Amino acid sequence: MCGIFGSIGFEPDAARIDIVAHRGPDGRGWEVYSSPKGPVALGHRRLAIIDVSDAGLQPMGDASGRYQMVFNGEIYNYIELREEMRAKGEVFVSESDSEVLLRAYLLWGENALPRLRGMFSFLIWDRRDKKLFAARDRYGIKPLYMTSSPRGVAFASEIKQLLGLPSATNRMNIARVHDFLSSGISDHTSETMFEGVSQVRGGECVSIDASEAGAIEVKVRRWYPAVAGDLSISEEEAGERFRELLTESVKLHLRSDVAVGSCLSGGLDSSAIVCLMSGMMGSGEGGAKVNTVSACYAEKSVDEKPFMDAVVAHAHTEPHFIFPKAEDVFQRASDITWHQDEPFGSTSIFAQWCVFEEAKRVGVKVMLDGQGADEQLAGYHSGFSYYMADLTRRRQFGQLIRTIIERNRYHGTSVYEQIRNHLVPLLPPKVAGLLRSQHRALTQHDWLGTDIIRSKGNPKGALQLASDELGLPTVADIRTLCMTLTYGSNLAMLLHWEDRNSMAHSIEARVPFLDHPLVEFNLALGNDHKIVGGDTKRVLRKGMSHVLPEVIRERRDKLGFATPEQIWFRGPLRGLVEDGIEKTLSRFPGLMNADGVRALAREMLDGDRPLDFTLWRIINLGIWGERVGVTM
Repeated sequence: MCGIFGSIGFEPDAARIDIVAHRGPDGRGWEVYSSPKGPVALGHRRLAIIDVSDAGLQPMGDASGRYQMVFNGEIYNYIELREEMRAKGEVFVSESDSEVLLRAYLLWGENALPRLRGMFSFLIWDRRDKKLFAARDRYGIKPLYMTSSPRGVAFASEIKQLLGLPSATNRMNIARVHDFLSSGISDHTSETMFEGVSQVRGGECVSIDASEAGAIEVKVRRWYPAVAGDLSISEEEAGERFRELLTESVKLHLRSDVAVGSCLSGGLDSSAIVCLMSGMMGSGEGGAKVNTVSACYAEKSVDEKPFMDAVVAHAHTEPHFIFPKAEDVFQRASDITWHQDEPFGSTSIFAQWCVFEEAKRVGVKVMLDGQGADEQLAGYHSGFSYYMADLTRRRQFGQLIRTIIERNRYHGTSVYEQIRNHLVPLLPPKVAGLLRSQHRALTQHDWLGTDIIRSKGNPKGALQLASDELGLPTVADIRTLCMTLTYGSNLAMLLHWEDRNSMAHSIEARVPFLDHPLVEFNLALGNDHKIVGGDTKRVLRKGMSHVLPEVIRERRDKLGFATPEQIWFRGPLRGLVEDGIEKTLSRFPGLMNADGVRALAREMLDGDRPLDFTLWRIINLGIWGERVGVTM
């Protein structure tokens, strides 16, 4: 896990790699080459995980010196690939996965990409042919940003590395800011919240020919399209295959020459990873114990410590518990926002920051986490509306009644509320969208009803835009919902937050649920084996039988790494919340309807309506503007 930078045409500036020294405190590399289109710069900050010797330093060149590479990430099947290439006569001089990646590109070119199992973003400069190749892993686990003009192009691990270049400004992209404010979604398109800065999306690669003078042309193509097969198997078969694939993935993700631990929330996903890790590391049998780090709270409504304790006892881990404090939320918000580059959606990101901070304190350099399972397996309760609508369309009324009863029993969702909310998804999409927008306008004081938003905002909605940009089908059932959440919207945002929070503390975060054979299997299950009656992630529950403690496997509540935000905002932080809202309104006048924002905040803080993440998004937008110097 590292930080990279590369540019063609722009004036080389080594400060653009040094600004992300936190991503790689174990080594620094900076080289400048020549091309007809101007200077070519490659920079690297190294976090040494596999082969920690100097043989892994970058930019890394081949024996001839023709190819130079900077790479961020891990290739988990590097051992198998190295043996395959050795059989073809290749000779290796290090034990690093970086050398395996470079030689794979030399041997197979772009066709090496489908052979890779891992997370990666990398740049390879061909000094002879004057061509640059860049690629990002299938799901965008590792970041890769880009800014370009006819005179120059630059790539980077973090947006802050690009700001100040002629084509990258501090001006906000209002359409994407609108998506963030209205729906809490970001990273769902190739655009960022900065004008002039885009991202190479997961599954994309870029080619640039700099062999002749003149304007720079950037060619982007998808090397890994969104895939979803059609698999029809029994529940027993699905559970068994799921367990096999997840077990194989966790085993690969344990490859490391430094200490490995895990985040533990007490939910299904992180608990499954911890229990599998424990079995592989021999915990309780004289082997190394898994270091787990967890965030806990005194407020029982969001505290998951009883579930964490159950996993710790079952897996014999070495637990570390931290207790994020309300007073630290605003004190740390500016620094977290600087590391995130863009505003973030809730105070749960602050809690995640604290988890990685503790992991660094106890000396764990690699942390496995459970990101990705909810998106593939319909783990969010919002998926029930699509599931119930699909049951109705297929006239499976018995299963529909069962779902309503079990949701009431498991989750406390009233029968009346389910029936009322069930009607909207059954309407034609245009009518349902109109009713939703009218409902928001009537009940949320039209706080985004400004001329700026009307002229530059996104009228489609973030989820639909995410589907459209990748050519995915409109979300209509569990199958299409999981595809969009995995490839187009939610997952990319969560990976962004995790990457920045972990790298801010020089820690590599790994996500075993995103090993592509497992992802492709889960998405191929379609509507089956995910939401079944009142259960979410049914195939995981089935597959983890005899692996997870039963108290975890039978959990049906969904907290989603929550903080006691409602208690904090209505209590000790209320004054700071109100002040933060006013600062945002003052910094970006005209962006939002100020009276509507104040009325919405007052109702939430007074308890007249549920307090959701909207207030934090408004506050953090202002913090972002102040810390980064963003203008409209």
